[in-house]
Amino acid sequence: MMTQRDRDRLVTLRKAKKGGIRQGQAAQEMGVSERQVRRLLVRLKAEGDQAVMHRLRGRPSNRRVREGVRKRIVRILSQPVYRGFGPTLASEHLARQYQIGIGREALRKLLLEAGLWRGRKRRAGPVHLWRRRRSRFGELVQWDTSDHDWLEGRGERMYLIHMLDDATSRLRARFVRHDTTAENMRLARGWIERHGRMVACYADQASMFQTAPKICRGESAVGRDAAERPLTQIGRALQELGVRLIAAHSPQAKGRVERSFQTAQDRLVKELRVAGACTMEEANGVLEEVFLPWWEATCTVEPEHPDDAHRPLERAHHLEAIFSLVEARRVLPDYTFRVAGKSYRIERAEICAGLRGALLRVERRWDGSLAVAFQGRYLRFRECPRVVPQRRSDAARPAAQKAKLRPAKARSRWMDNFHLPQSLPIWRAARVSEAPAEQP
Repeated sequence: MMTQRDRDRLVTLRKAKKGGIRQGQAAQEMGVSERQVRRLLVRLKAEGDQAVMHRLRGRPSNRRVREGVRKRIVRILSQPVYRGFGPTLASEHLARQYQIGIGREALRKLLLEAGLWRGRKRRAGPVHLWRRRRSRFGELVQWDTSDHDWLEGRGERMYLIHMLDDATSRLRARFVRHDTTAENMRLARGWIERHGRMVACYADQASMFQTAPKICRGESAVGRDAAERPLTQIGRALQELGVRLIAAHSPQAKGRVERSFQTAQDRLVKELRVAGACTMEEANGVLEEVFLPWWEATCTVEPEHPDDAHRPLERAHHLEAIFSLVEARRVLPDYTFRVAGKSYRIERAEICAGLRGALLRVERRWDGSLAVAFQGRYLRFRECPRVVPQRRSDAARPAAQKAKLRPAKARSRWMDNFHLPQSLPIWRAARVSEAPAEQP
């Protein structure tokens, strides 16, 4: 069947045949060389209008996958472990695990014929103005966590934390058991140790990033300055590193990291299924060895400016101290302080002027250790032995105290021998009061 393009070329060739236009003009209109125009004119004289149609149209391609290979592909992709695989992911698995080379489009048609995949209908979505990427690597890092059934019921519940650069889409991720401050700090510390200090981080308004505003009942938090709120542990750590924390007011605001979760929930879940991962350690192995290398090679882009916006760590930046739980404790008059229900005494050699009654910076490290600093100087201290008060037995009590002891559940006798005078009943007293008085 002749297409519209063939009809247009046929009109041009007829003009050139009649001499209406030159062969050079015909070649320019058709997008071919003058030699090809002369060939087509010869074919037009010999074959007629069929000369503009390709001679292989309607015939099977010489590069068509053999029927035996097609049946093998269908048999492989019919296994339950490949359920839901799209053409792109399926072609990569066939090449990597079975050494079968097939193009994505050819595989898509084969999956449609076999009923193993259904294409989604394209619908016109809402008009959205995309925010332009930052120009340099490290200017903005988007930070978020996804709660999803990553192991499809084969193992424990896990969370996936993503840190994604806005300019290049470079990704750092980790599976964790709980979405806590400690796990998020570990991932951020790994990013900073590898690349340096980013300029800003873009996260949601979760409690680990921002504290809730203190407002009265009936008032609105809109327009309240976030700088007035106390810092969280992550906010304090980023502030000490000179990193700005930006709060997103909607999921669409940090859409780049949200779309990375959509890719992971489709592709990474299937990679974990093929690998048979059932534990968090196995899932992190698949994430590091398979998914992140694929992401780096496929989904990252070159930044607009090649220079790196990350800043190196300075001598004053001690990551072990910055990425810890920092609290303030007051020094008591006996140069002791309390942390987590335990008392600690500052060494005598560390005592200096102004220490009594001052506030200490107490750092609870993630390895279980404790560090205490005062005015930028770390102090030596030791834990005070806990004194357990012993309860004295009745035999050790003085005789005077024994006499005061009363038996357990003794009945009070203060009402004994206490009698009220007998009085008339109410009804009799009423009759007496109503009786007429006797006349003298």
